[in-house]
Amino acid sequence: MAPTTTPDGHATVHWAGEALHLLPAHALWWPAGQALFIADLHLGKAASYRALGQPVPGGTTRDNLARLSELIAQHRPERLVFLGDFLHAASGRTPPVLKALHDWRERHRDLAMTLVRGNHDDRAGDPPPEAHIEVVGEPWLLGPFACCHHPQTHPTHFVLAGHLHPVCQLSGPARDALRLPCFVSEPGQAVLPAFGAFTGGYALPAAPGRRFHAVGGDRVWEVPGG
Repeated sequence: MAPTTTPDGHATVHWAGEALHLLPAHALWWPAGQALFIADLHLGKAASYRALGQPVPGGTTRDNLARLSELIAQHRPERLVFLGDFLHAASGRTPPVLKALHDWRERHRDLAMTLVRGNHDDRAGDPPPEAHIEVVGEPWLLGPFACCHHPQTHPTHFVLAGHLHPVCQLSGPARDALRLPCFVSEPGQAVLPAFGAFTGGYALPAAPGRRFHAVGGDRVWEVPGG
């Protein structure tokens, strides 16, 4: 079934026989499963750069968590799934970052949360035990979906992944170009855009069967060929 863009800006797609919403907030909502998916939060990334002496701005952790709280309030999920890279680095586990995480988790204490461990999680370490976030390896199966961090194929389940921070490039008539975060899907798997601010992006090339949904402003829409 062809995807559509709704009045509230999300695009509806059908993967593994399920309707899912690609949200302008860089998240994936599965209404039938009451599950919200995000990838590549990278909490503490700015703090880890400041630890190296780089004058990057502060406040990104609180901003990221506030955006996530807005999604939770809007959709009221039963489960929040992090598709890897929850924390950025061990050096980013500063007292302000951990305090922000603690306060945020207290506001959502009744929401089940699962982290599918990613490559940055291996180096940064798992979330603090008091965050009560279940930590699992990939693939972690939830309904018809294989929740992963790294894009891959699965013999029986549709893969939801992150890791690549995908972006697509739009070209204008004046030889200008615009890079936008995007959702990328192909038979058997999909990659979510990075949720965290200050994360950069990678432009995946066009390929047979590969589809791109750009995220710009308050809308998600399909673009040809990325």
